[in-house]
Amino acid sequence: MPVVRTILAVDEATQSLTFAGDIFQGAYARLMKANFDRLIDGATDAARTSHGAIDGTTAQLAILISCVGRKLLLKQRIEEEVEGVREVLGSAAMLAGFYSYGEISPFKPGARCELHNQTMTITTLAEV
Repeated sequence: MPVVRTILAVDEATQSLTFAGDIFQGAYARLMKANFDRLIDGATDAARTSHGAIDGTTAQLAILISCVGRKLLLKQRIEEEVEGVREVLGSAAMLAGFYSYGEISPFKPGARCELHNQTMTITTLAEV
């Protein structure tokens, strides 16, 4: 199951990387380069997934937890994340959230929760 980790340190002397979160012995790591549009699209996709979990019912509250690493990368464009979520969930949804140093969420619906970095997790609530 893929997880996203932030690199905290590079030790050239020992040829090692320190990640924010566990990496299992023998696991493979794939390094990524930030793409601003894909980061923003990821927030919109997270909103679609979260909205789908309530079967398209009008969302009343959405709790957005975004990794502070995303904010550091996106800088002035950080508002575009929230704008994308707003477009998906509509104006009836109250949005609340904060920045974190890691998010606990399933990678996809029905999967086991894992610690992730560099992600936005969204919990959407609606009265049925």
